[in-house]
Amino acid sequence: MKQNERLDYLIQYLINESKQYEHLLSVQSLNEKKRILRSLMNIREPMPISREFLKIQDEYLQEELKNQQIISIQDLALLKPQLYLWKGDITKLQVDAIVNAGNNALLGCFIPCHSCIDNAIHSYAGIQLRLECQKIMEQQNSPEPTGRAKITKGYNLPAKYVLHTVGPIIHGALSKKDCLLLASCYRSCLELAEAYHLKSVAFCCISTGEFHFPNDIAGKIAIQTVTEYIQETHSEIEVVFNVFKEEDYQIYQRLLE
Repeated sequence: MKQNERLDYLIQYLINESKQYEHLLSVQSLNEKKRILRSLMNIREPMPISREFLKIQDEYLQEELKNQQIISIQDLALLKPQLYLWKGDITKLQVDAIVNAGNNALLGCFIPCHSCIDNAIHSYAGIQLRLECQKIMEQQNSPEPTGRAKITKGYNLPAKYVLHTVGPIIHGALSKKDCLLLASCYRSCLELAEAYHLKSVAFCCISTGEFHFPNDIAGKIAIQTVTEYIQETHSEIEVVFNVFKEEDYQIYQRLLE
């Protein structure tokens, strides 16, 4: 099956599940078809899906990945012992685990083609990621607390695993509790990564952006928490601070000098 045939199959399958989107089958543009597929994946509830769909989806996503530049930890400059800084798309990082900043439902972003990291990670991992998250949340039977961490497979991502954490949402003035909860996100992810014997983890800028945590204070907490964890536990884990915005890159670069 060629890549365009896979794309058509996946769109047709998902539209068969949601007949109200049948009008989208008339779209011919390749880029528009890709957006439609991502949108349909984004809005899909976590429910059973056929093995054939998953097989073709995996083939499609893996083929798409071949056209991307994948970055490994060996490609990055070491700024401090065990600490790296990289600006780019976290879904293109080949590390043991990447960190996803999610919400307390922990099921990924349901807004079609939204620009958040939660959406990107679920879109490029594939349908299986939401299904695994659903199992975790069913067993837990309560919303995910702020400052904890969960782990899933990475599926079609270059990363082997995804660490999911819920950062504090800032309403009004920043509090000491907010800062402690953000630090807990970083520590919880590191502890879980080490429990799974992972050697490298890439952190996004947790709670900044839509959760409104001040970028400079968030960067300071991130670096301080990771540094203290490594010193206290004598961990050999390698940590990538992954930023997407130039503003955050400048903040982390200054703090890591």
